[in-house]
Amino acid sequence: MINEQIDGGKAFDWGRTSADYAKFRDIYPEEFYERIVKRGLCVNGQSVLDIGTGTGVLPRNMQKYGAKWTGIDIAENQIEQARRLSESMGIDYVCSPVEDADFPTNSFDVITACQCFWYFEHEALVPKLCDILKDRGYFVPMEMEWLPFEDEIARKSEELVLKYNPKWTGAGFKPHELYVPECYFERFKLVYHDEYVLPVRFTRESWNGRMKACRGVGASLSEKETAEWEKEHLALLEKIAPPEFDVKHFAAYAVLEKL
Repeated sequence: MINEQIDGGKAFDWGRTSADYAKFRDIYPEEFYERIVKRGLCVNGQSVLDIGTGTGVLPRNMQKYGAKWTGIDIAENQIEQARRLSESMGIDYVCSPVEDADFPTNSFDVITACQCFWYFEHEALVPKLCDILKDRGYFVPMEMEWLPFEDEIARKSEELVLKYNPKWTGAGFKPHELYVPECYFERFKLVYHDEYVLPVRFTRESWNGRMKACRGVGASLSEKETAEWEKEHLALLEKIAPPEFDVKHFAAYAVLEKL
């Protein structure tokens, strides 16, 4: 994938890091899911579509709340991992751009987009969402990012990514309200948003894996560059991180109701 607004147009492919993604990016604390459920979303009796589902992290962790889940992603390797990890959970997966997906009109009560909202062509996505959402259905984009200005380990790890990938735009996040482009408000209304800070627990291995599975490393660097980055990152963690530690993150989501 190439997007001129992301990483200076440097190509990235999530399929290249699917194994690490599956192992190390299922990291959302229970509070992350419970805040969505407390809004009456993704619960028993609802049909939910997760767009940009990746390895199915959201469906796999929220299936226990009773909704019927479908995940869709453009990357075949990601969908393969999602199916493997979701075996016997009753989750359906589709490998396709969501804009091209052949879902019937009025199929879903809720559509979610976790950690992927900025990758979509929003002008094309809005009419598709409105077509496949039921009347007064909800679209819920969400994200969770580490806080490099409040956490030394996150900051030093970011600096190392930027050493190998200077145009990476995944660095430097601060707590903020999730940005929703104006085109959504022609067909949706914002009914709720939430932003909060929370700790996420890691070991040196799991934090290294989380960073390696980010867009700036495993999805875009060559195998040689990734190996060199990882060697240097593990040495860095030996110096600055205890065996287990928390990394401060912020989470944000928005609830958009179909008009």
